[in-house]
Amino acid sequence: MATDASYAAYVCDQLHAAGGISARKMFGEYGLYRHGKIVALIADNQLFVKPTPAGEAVLGTPTFGPPYPGAKLFFNVSDLLDDPEWLVRLILATDEALPAPKKKAAKKTVAQKPAPKKPAPKK
Repeated sequence: MATDASYAAYVCDQLHAAGGISARKMFGEYGLYRHGKIVALIADNQLFVKPTPAGEAVLGTPTFGPPYPGAKLFFNVSDLLDDPEWLVRLILATDEALPAPKKKAAKKTVAQKPAPKKPAPKK
């Protein structure tokens, strides 16, 4: 079941205080970003935060679940959506614990060969 756009917007709204929050559609679900770094997934109208020791310290005893079949386990924090202060603390701790996103390599441009000159028509 794909996530509703309104659910993703609600999650972003609840995390507004964290600053720099955005959601991008990915394969019918959403990636949740903070300042360009992916910190969580929104799948099946549930919020799954990337597991980190810092996030676990905020949560205490987290609930785990896969955001999609075959995925590694994430913190399933859908029950925290009604407590935005707690959720913001978790996202900030997770963001700080995760490495910075890798810089995308600059695309190599291939120098175009000049078009061959056409011979002048013979008179």
